Amino acid sequence: MDTGEEFGPWLARQLKLAGKTQAELADELQLTRAAVSAWITGRSTPRPTVMADIAKALGTDVGTVHTRTTDTQAGLPVTWYHRPGYPDGGRDMGNAAAFAFDADVQVLARETCQNSLDERLTENGRPVRVRYTLHELTGEALDSFREAILWNDLFPHYSAVSEAAANQKVGRVVDAGVRDMYEKGRLVLLRVDDYNASGLIGDDYADGKFAAVVRRQLESLKSGPGAGGSYGLGKATLWATSALGLVLINSTLSVPHEGRTERRVIGRLELPWREVDGEPYAGPAWFGRPDPDSPGAMVARSWWADEETVERLHLTRETNEPGTSFLIVGAHDVASLESRSDADDETSGVEDGDEDTRDIRKMHGRLVEALGRDFWAAMTGGGSRLPLLEVSVRAFQNGKEVVPEKQVDPSVEQPARTRALRAHYEGTTVDRLTEAGQVAARNVPLKLPLSGGAHGTLGTHQAVLLVTEAEGDRDGDGGKNQVHSLRGNRMTVKRAGVQRLPLGTNPFQAVLLAGEAAGETAPFAKEAEEFLRAAEPPEHDRWGQTEELTLRWSPSAYRRISALTAEVNNAVRELVARPKRSSSRAGGEAVRRALTVRTRPKAKAPAGPVVPVLDTLDATVGDDGEWRITAEVSIPRGDEIVPMVPVAQLDVRSGGRPKLEWAELVAVEGCEVEDGTLRFTPGVRRAKFQGSTDVSSHPVRTTLTRLVLELRAGKGE
Repeated sequence: MDTGEEFGPWLARQLKLAGKTQAELADELQLTRAAVSAWITGRSTPRPTVMADIAKALGTDVGTVHTRTTDTQAGLPVTWYHRPGYPDGGRDMGNAAAFAFDADVQVLARETCQNSLDERLTENGRPVRVRYTLHELTGEALDSFREAILWNDLFPHYSAVSEAAANQKVGRVVDAGVRDMYEKGRLVLLRVDDYNASGLIGDDYADGKFAAVVRRQLESLKSGPGAGGSYGLGKATLWATSALGLVLINSTLSVPHEGRTERRVIGRLELPWREVDGEPYAGPAWFGRPDPDSPGAMVARSWWADEETVERLHLTRETNEPGTSFLIVGAHDVASLESRSDADDETSGVEDGDEDTRDIRKMHGRLVEALGRDFWAAMTGGGSRLPLLEVSVRAFQNGKEVVPEKQVDPSVEQPARTRALRAHYEGTTVDRLTEAGQVAARNVPLKLPLSGGAHGTLGTHQAVLLVTEAEGDRDGDGGKNQVHSLRGNRMTVKRAGVQRLPLGTNPFQAVLLAGEAAGETAPFAKEAEEFLRAAEPPEHDRWGQTEELTLRWSPSAYRRISALTAEVNNAVRELVARPKRSSSRAGGEAVRRALTVRTRPKAKAPAGPVVPVLDTLDATVGDDGEWRITAEVSIPRGDEIVPMVPVAQLDVRSGGRPKLEWAELVAVEGCEVEDGTLRFTPGVRRAKFQGSTDVSSHPVRTTLTRLVLELRAGKGE
């Protein structure tokens, strides 16, 4: 018969749970205290006949004593522990860490998948497998789940929060979540399971991954230097995505705790300060087994649940492979409303206030989109490099599958970039693009500064730039002509366009591999990994100035990243530039001699200054919501060309057009930019310039506007 935990530690915990001492057990069994002590310390084990007596004393069956795969049901039952209010009268009206992120399933996907990558077990060489499951409960299924989480014990706390909801934001969110459940008779669960990960190892209270996630804020205990997270904020997205502030956890451990590895369960609730039956409560609460060692056995700790319990809590894991399941109770996706356009509203017939932030089909699509956009590189392998990640999304209603499980395929979501990365892994890149389907590679330098504010350079890290042609409409996730930058865990950190591209450039996609993503042989890879990790904000969506970068290196350290960006853009422009054609081809001169071309006499140039005219305009919306324009100007013949000022405006139905400020205005050919004014090269007939608007000057969101560009003489007033 398979057994779980060692008998001694298991028996010691059962005595604590039952409130018995070793002496009391010895008296009930009519044995000496020394005999019980020998069992506890592992010096001996009881005879099979004594096992039945022990089971009776603990109020359980003999099978539980033999297998020891779960705790007995005797003693202290699973319950909710709410942290008491602070004695000094202080009040926390919500978890500040949760305000670092929006209630957005795409942000949740980015943070949770990054955490799973960071906790991947690397010894076996296999990827970490992550599954997202949306499950809408109604009717009896909803009633059964509420009973399992002891909803009746929680309801007075939710009622207290709802009564004060008008006074603060968290209360309004919670009140809306409770009302939606009761008024529409539904509850959306979103479970995130990972496999081949470390699991929440460690003690309930002491330093370790369990305490860092369940007990603490702003603590990050990652498994390696190439980890994505460093602020300890990512876990807050779990609670931010729950309209009820409730997350349940079931972890299978890679390192045993208390002799066990499977079904370590606990729940955490995040509510603002409240008063229930005259008693103040600080905010958070935990769902677990009361700890006999805590004062009055009040504090709830994790417990080793049986299979029936985890099934009732919707926390059943499909295998015993190490990893963790997070169940977000009352999941909602407020940010999905921002993706709606006015046209969507008009065609769908949705009125204000009717938008559903709990549509599991829409959430399914947004999860797939985000995972393919941010983790395509981690899911890509080639040559001797294996994928780091496998991820899928599915949706259910009351146990019935309504959206089939979709395995996210990077070659579908990001075809051009996936092709580029595989070519790099397989060693099939070229120096320059000459044919369709090729991938060009170029090393770009990142000069690493000395730490502690010292002047000088530690060394030069050679990042790898990959460029390939775009895949037409299939590469429309974030616009063409972009560079995706990533480091060791191969999550896309930065997405940026390339300015001042040569005229007529074919659409392309580019990838920058920096730090440990550049390969084990890349010089100063670990140092670059550490430097770039420190240059990421909590959102991990760019590299730039951060407080950590300033403290560990210097206030000017970010300039090394700016220099890297400039090197990357220069290399891209060189790789995608079309080769110049020769002025004469074979036989060309002979053909020209055989032709007679009749030319018209040159028109006389008009006297006085001439005014350039806007000829063509190409405009797109950038990642940050700015307008990006490329404009060509035709210039009449004349002795003097009037300087012109480009003016960007928003098209409105009535009244004056709001003027937008330029964040960047760059001359491409035939002109130069001086204090926002275009000055044209004498004798040119055409000129070209590019620009991007300053988002802070936009009165409304860019996707809801139309752009008007004018050229005005003089100062543009």
